[in-house]
Amino acid sequence: MPFDTTRFSAALPLAAPGALTVLVLVLSLFSGPSPAQSTNATPPTGAEPSPAARAAVQASTLDQVWLLPKREAPADVVARNESRLAAEVSGTLQRWGADVGASVKRGELLAQIDSRDYELAVQRAQANLSASQSRLKLAQAQLQRSRELVAQGFFSQEALGQRETEVALVQTEVNIARAQLATEQRQLGKTRLLAPFAGTVRERMAQTGEAVAPGTVLYVLVESGHNEVNATLSPSDVDGLRNATDLQLHTRDGQFAVRLLRVSDTVTAPARTRAARLAFANAASTPAAGTSGTLRWQERQPHLPPSVMVRRDGVLGVFVVQGDGAQTTVRFVPLPGAQESRASPVPSHLRGSERVVVRGQEALQNGQAIELRPPSS
Repeated sequence: MPFDTTRFSAALPLAAPGALTVLVLVLSLFSGPSPAQSTNATPPTGAEPSPAARAAVQASTLDQVWLLPKREAPADVVARNESRLAAEVSGTLQRWGADVGASVKRGELLAQIDSRDYELAVQRAQANLSASQSRLKLAQAQLQRSRELVAQGFFSQEALGQRETEVALVQTEVNIARAQLATEQRQLGKTRLLAPFAGTVRERMAQTGEAVAPGTVLYVLVESGHNEVNATLSPSDVDGLRNATDLQLHTRDGQFAVRLLRVSDTVTAPARTRAARLAFANAASTPAAGTSGTLRWQERQPHLPPSVMVRRDGVLGVFVVQGDGAQTTVRFVPLPGAQESRASPVPSHLRGSERVVVRGQEALQNGQAIELRPPSS
């Protein structure tokens, strides 16, 4: 409360002039406004509180930011068929017809196994068939004669039935003998190992005079003219490869256009990769099987570069601009499955005209007001 100087001065006796001066100064201090009055004082007319500072950022349209990534994966040229040709019958190898590195045509003789035992088996089967056919011919003649006698009343129906049964049994013997002959002829044919396709001999294990058994590998033959590409992919690259354009295999021999045939559904362990098989666009000009190279392609799905992505609540995403003027804010758009080290596909609901924050997004929060700055020169 203010000090009552009138009452105080009346109570004081007369003082010396110097002491009076000091007293006046002390009284002036007590008579000033209190701190509370100073704090609650009315501000000057027209003064307003300063608005909250807006975040200054730079933005670009999505179609100016996105990119079409180029991918690559290790690949090898493989033959469509690489067969291990084995003996199908036992015997002694008489000769072989092609050595390592030789090109062979389809049906060309690769190895000859001693066939004399199989030729004799064919002869026996042929003799059995001939004998059965002769018995069948006799039985059929007897049946015909029996039918004539039945018509004349000199032969019973029961005896005629027996003749018919005999013909049926002999016919079965003929069929068995014919099947046996075909089996022996097939076994005889297996003494000749023939090339199942045109190709190149990679390995020859056949040795003249060596005894072989069914399953003994004699040759490894690689098919020529139908090579394919086997690529090893990261699972994250599979979708991009399926929708890619301009697939190229790069080798020391040059570049070769290829097309996707299929992608394996199995993920190999422990590398966690998937295999893709591709065919050459020009089958007449392909690298040799065993050639190593790199499969390269460009994705058609637009991607966002890692430089515009930020992490919020453990999820990577981008900030897009909403509104204009004083109402300009940002919205955080998550990018599921995105990685800091590589571009991420653009969400399907974002259009190319959307504005994406490219500078100053590190400190932004969802819904924050912003001030757009022109791109720095």
